Amino acid sequence: METAPFAHPMDELKHRLRQILTVISPYSEICYIDYPVHGNGGDLLIMKGTEAFFKENHIRVRARYSALDFPDGLPIPRHHILVLHGGGNFGDLYPVHQKLREKIVANYPGHRVVMLPQTIFYSNVSEFDKTADILNRHPDVHLFVRDTLSLEMAKDKFRRCNVYLCPDMAHQLWPIRSRSGPEKELLRFLRTDIEKTAGQEELEASGAGDCLDWPTLYSRAEQRSIRAFAVMLSKGRGRLPVGKIWGKYADHLVRKAVDKFGHYRTVQTSRLHGHILSCLMDKPHVLLDNAYGKNANYFRTWTKGIASAKLLAEPVNKHSGGTA
Repeated sequence: METAPFAHPMDELKHRLRQILTVISPYSEICYIDYPVHGNGGDLLIMKGTEAFFKENHIRVRARYSALDFPDGLPIPRHHILVLHGGGNFGDLYPVHQKLREKIVANYPGHRVVMLPQTIFYSNVSEFDKTADILNRHPDVHLFVRDTLSLEMAKDKFRRCNVYLCPDMAHQLWPIRSRSGPEKELLRFLRTDIEKTAGQEELEASGAGDCLDWPTLYSRAEQRSIRAFAVMLSKGRGRLPVGKIWGKYADHLVRKAVDKFGHYRTVQTSRLHGHILSCLMDKPHVLLDNAYGKNANYFRTWTKGIASAKLLAEPVNKHSGGTA
């Protein structure tokens, strides 16, 4: 990658998002679909980066829908571009989001469909083939992927789709400043789900630093509030007001994550967006790989030139996937 015109490698990664404007031009009218309504702060960072990208480039969001409230048979004006949220749920591990993605492609053959940067993972090849059959029937699908392995997989399967390599949408938020300086030495921001590795478990056993993950970063009251938003959206109670209020509440959740990271001098993380948030804050940190190689693939593709970031582990296999 050419870095000479940029003062910092993160400047270049933010600039690379502008390639999306080749398929969603400024002043386009769009529907933003599958925005997150849950407590995964990584997805919330992606959402806030996506909204900031739309605003900076004068992209007109005419409607927003989550996976909870996208209605069947929704009439959408022909000139509206259908833009699907990016992240790490492209594949067969998270069927709610994947089925919505495939439904959009199947039911709107006359619309341009743009899928913002994703990591691809399938545990079952036959499911990958089913997705390919749906996507390859559509004449105007544009898929952005976050790493070179996903790029190879997509180009092999999605022969009729336009596929591009692009960083995560959260890079649009660069730079992020904490409201206070560090007071503690080490934050271990580590996965607590099926994507954790034996290497992470060894690190946890050391007992150094404070240990958190997205589910433990947010309080019980905040978790209840998140669930309440999800219930209201899924039951169709005032979709537009609820969606707008959720956007404001998500600002609070993201700010809490930024402030928490700001309290520490260094971070160890096995969360991809623990890594990306540390990069956005230019905070010294060490990245551990997840169980599918997603973190290491992303690091090698985009962030290995960032001085504040180091990779501790290589991927255990050649697959990539999982949550943001």
